[in-house]
Amino acid sequence: MTTVKKNWLIATGLVVAILATLIISLNLGVIRISPMEILNTFTGNGDGQNEMVLFHFRLPRMVIAILIGAAMAVSGSILQSVTQNDLADPGIIGINAGAGFSVILYLFFFQGNAFEGTDLSVFLMPIASLVGSIVAAVLIYAISWKNGVSPMRLVLVGIGINSAFAALIIIFQLKMDPKDFTRATVWLSGNISGTDWVYVLTLLPWVLVLIPLVIMKAGTLNTLHFGDEVAAGLGAAVERERRILLLIAVALAGASVSVGGGIAFIGLVVPHLARKLVGSMHGALIPIAALMGALLLLVADTVGRNILAPSEIPVGLVVSAVGGIYFVYLLMKS
Repeated sequence: MTTVKKNWLIATGLVVAILATLIISLNLGVIRISPMEILNTFTGNGDGQNEMVLFHFRLPRMVIAILIGAAMAVSGSILQSVTQNDLADPGIIGINAGAGFSVILYLFFFQGNAFEGTDLSVFLMPIASLVGSIVAAVLIYAISWKNGVSPMRLVLVGIGINSAFAALIIIFQLKMDPKDFTRATVWLSGNISGTDWVYVLTLLPWVLVLIPLVIMKAGTLNTLHFGDEVAAGLGAAVERERRILLLIAVALAGASVSVGGGIAFIGLVVPHLARKLVGSMHGALIPIAALMGALLLLVADTVGRNILAPSEIPVGLVVSAVGGIYFVYLLMKS
């Protein structure tokens, strides 16, 4: 079997798995809806209750899970290649923390209005998040600069920036009133339970534009993955390309954080799993990582929504429970 054919089979299998998980997840919940009732509802023959549950509650959060999972996985794949460090992840090197801090500031100064669901506030959240993630990235890059940027120094500085933003988040949370504090805590743990189609529309353009752009830059990622000297020898403008790719990774992570909160480890775990399946060439790695990230977060949301029903476990905690174990494994292995 050729490599191309193998990659297409893997991609097809992941798409089938995502569709199967969607059907199972639509069925599960406090209100159980059978596959036949789901089909009737989608064809316009269902009752009003099933239509509301499926179209207004379950389906938008599933689409959000797919978009965030794909975006965070691709962001992590970029960071691991650009930094040449298998432990790089938006949640570990400070990108998520910077985005989270910016959103916490927004919530603090606007008295939690972002949670009230108005269209304006929903569209402002990604902007606030993106500003914070860019500030974090600029700080990391500037502090790491010393006659160029060492990939290892970039990661170590990122870990320090992550700790600093995490401390600032706690400080501002403590100054919030109890209601906003609770909401912010749930959001920071990684929560997509309150999403609707407006949130889908805010995140969808980022994913549809930036992930294809990353796939177009697969050749550049391949050269950067082999180190700066090799990349420069092959004619790549190393620093310029690194800045562009970092900006894309930051934008994907920042947009995801604005909608789903602090969902960590997707960008760490998924690129490793994708490389085991298709290798390190980014023309195949990026699409497979996007599909795997979508599947992983969709499964995590289904588990978190149903394992302790009618209570919910934030999807970020479900992912962290698995990702934390895998992170320890990677540390021990490296």
